[in-house]
Amino acid sequence: MRGAGACAIGRYRGVELGMSNYDDESKFIERLRARDERAFNELVKLYERRIFGLLLRMIGRRDEAEDLAQEVFVQVFKAIGTFRGEAKLSTWIFRIAMNLSKNRTKYLARRRTDSQDHFTGPDEEVPLHRARDSNIGNIDRPDDLLSGVELEAIVERSISSLEPEFREVLILRDVEDMSYEEIAEITGLADGTVKSRIHRARLQLKQAVELALGEKIG
Repeated sequence: MRGAGACAIGRYRGVELGMSNYDDESKFIERLRARDERAFNELVKLYERRIFGLLLRMIGRRDEAEDLAQEVFVQVFKAIGTFRGEAKLSTWIFRIAMNLSKNRTKYLARRRTDSQDHFTGPDEEVPLHRARDSNIGNIDRPDDLLSGVELEAIVERSISSLEPEFREVLILRDVEDMSYEEIAEITGLADGTVKSRIHRARLQLKQAVELALGEKIG
């Protein structure tokens, strides 16, 4: 999938949002544990766009993603006292977001909600090409018939068509640029399983994009 557009969705190249070093993060966490309202507002500002983008791509419904993003930070605020620092703060927050996402997806499935019908994709708030320092990969179109916006929409729809277990690892790796170790911590999967699922997810995404384009992309 690398040859088909750097996994078709590009890779984030920016630095980790949040604290610049361990000491800064430790102090920040202590402020959160002390229920420092300013610290909590800073936390929301640091992570709200990424969390919303993750939830939107996982669930495919803007209304649900907005509600769930708020719930993520409520849960973080309630549970920060139990955070022991075994993982990075960002990893812990994403684990909460992913768990809530899985529960909500199951709930929506029970209500026979077809997320594809409601999928709007991240629009101007969290477009792939503006996410951190990334742009949407290098899928070459010699005829230049597709604009960047059209191609991005195809990739977004293709991501939403993946099974949740493949969609989550693809987003965490190729959108959030997380390490295999971080993904394992977030998902609870073994490192080998993470790598295998990412590989399969990239192949599935490539096939979905090719089907939408009506041609091979390398």
